[in-house]
Amino acid sequence: MLKDPSTKYRPFPPVTLPDRRWPDRVLTHAPIWCSVDLRDGNQALAVPMNVGQKLELFQTLVKCGFKEIEVGFPSASNTEFTFNRRLIEERRVPDDVWVQVLVQAREDLIERTFDSLAGAKKAIIHLYNSTSPAQRRVVFGMSKEQIVQVAVRGAQWIQERLPRLAGAEVMLQYSPESFSATEVEFALKVSEAVMEVWQPTPQCKMILNLPDTVEVVMPNVYADQIEWICRNIKNRDSLIISLHTHNDRNTGVAATELGLLAGADRVEGTLFGNGERTGNLDLVTVALNLYMHGIDPKLDFRDLNAIREVYERCTGMTVPPRQPYAGELVFTAFSGSHQDAIRKGLNEWSDNPRAHWDVPYLTIDPADLGREYREVIRVNSQSGKGGVAYLLETQFGIDLPKEMQREFGPIANDAVDRLGREVTAAELKEMFWREYIERDKPWDLKGFETENRNGLVRCRVQLLRDGAPAELAGQGNGPLAALVNGFTTAGVPRFEIAHYSEHSLSSGDEAAAIAYIRIKHADGRSRWGSGVDTNIELASVKAVLSALNRS
Repeated sequence: MLKDPSTKYRPFPPVTLPDRRWPDRVLTHAPIWCSVDLRDGNQALAVPMNVGQKLELFQTLVKCGFKEIEVGFPSASNTEFTFNRRLIEERRVPDDVWVQVLVQAREDLIERTFDSLAGAKKAIIHLYNSTSPAQRRVVFGMSKEQIVQVAVRGAQWIQERLPRLAGAEVMLQYSPESFSATEVEFALKVSEAVMEVWQPTPQCKMILNLPDTVEVVMPNVYADQIEWICRNIKNRDSLIISLHTHNDRNTGVAATELGLLAGADRVEGTLFGNGERTGNLDLVTVALNLYMHGIDPKLDFRDLNAIREVYERCTGMTVPPRQPYAGELVFTAFSGSHQDAIRKGLNEWSDNPRAHWDVPYLTIDPADLGREYREVIRVNSQSGKGGVAYLLETQFGIDLPKEMQREFGPIANDAVDRLGREVTAAELKEMFWREYIERDKPWDLKGFETENRNGLVRCRVQLLRDGAPAELAGQGNGPLAALVNGFTTAGVPRFEIAHYSEHSLSSGDEAAAIAYIRIKHADGRSRWGSGVDTNIELASVKAVLSALNRS
């Protein structure tokens, strides 16, 4: 890297718009969506999709609710042309869905494109040519006037062929490709030249797509460009202003959201952001950003896992684990403090589901996207007691008392730290069982009998003490009080029961119960114990022995 990058690179000049209005606006409704997965996303694949894969992904996009789908570049290859023909001839396109096709401003390509659309019911013909200074200089060697003529000729060739699609609804779209790197005055000039040919009206609008083909500006500058065009172009009410952002600066989502504030009506992008270089706009992210602000995105992502599976199978791409909303880990917390906050927030929500969603660290309810709460919290060496307790409770019904969470959390954390990896809920249960339930040294219960006479409970206990038979007898106002008395009578240092709770672990005639007991010794030391049995009295006795054994 250069010590002084200004010797090689320069900032993009800002747009003069001192009275810009977009910063004070608020998004209130969803834009028109257009998926370009089958064209822009497909051309970015090392191995492009075959016809079967494109058909499956097309059906998935329809199920998601997309009403405009760019199905390909039919003049580019036989596969693209064949796919378009199959969609039309096999009547796979719903009556309310527009198929969009892309074509350069070349007559032979436009001719082939019209051939591909024969019989279509709703078609968007998307014409483009590049307009930026670098493209004019390096690629085409053309002046501004010559670039305008390329666009005008392309628009005329399309206009001349429209009678061939009689009976179909046709919408025309123009893109000054590399718009964001083009002088706004020239982008306006070439766009208005195309409008002169196509003559859009408020009743029969054309789409003016203003792409951030290569992201060279900050999102606020792109928004200024969009607002400048919206305010200066003639016959704005005859246009649908469309955005098509890429992600070279990793701000494609921000550029789109600000571009909508700046006056755009429509958004092009791909599921999960697949596209050239760093990718296209991630439509899922923008749509669900609207959703989490209470705006209906008009797209259905209620089973996001299934959509991701189709996408990965058809494209061969993988959704990164941290991809917003869709990634494996986005509804996961490893941090102990995060886990505790999420657990408390979910409990509050379950108690009052009519309130507005306000769960710490979760901007959206995973259940709305077909995700499950068990995916929310996972445990590794960075986790705390809250995450451990959450998994034990949600997976196995083990509802640890809060003070016991403080004792077992560090024990589990040390064990996980030694493993050096994430652990499953089943592994956490095994740790808990080893630490509490399976403790049988020095005391191991073999039998427990009680007798109640006039409110006084007497007990007899058969035990193994370090493997040798032992028997205790005691009395008190209940079974546990009698047990404690029996140990004291046998010479065990005095202790008292400072906490007792229990609950069932399962349902049915053979339902097991789990008991939690904290004992406090005369010297102030405390220990927790736990016991499990189909008999709640025996579960409680085992919990006392567990606490003693851990002392």
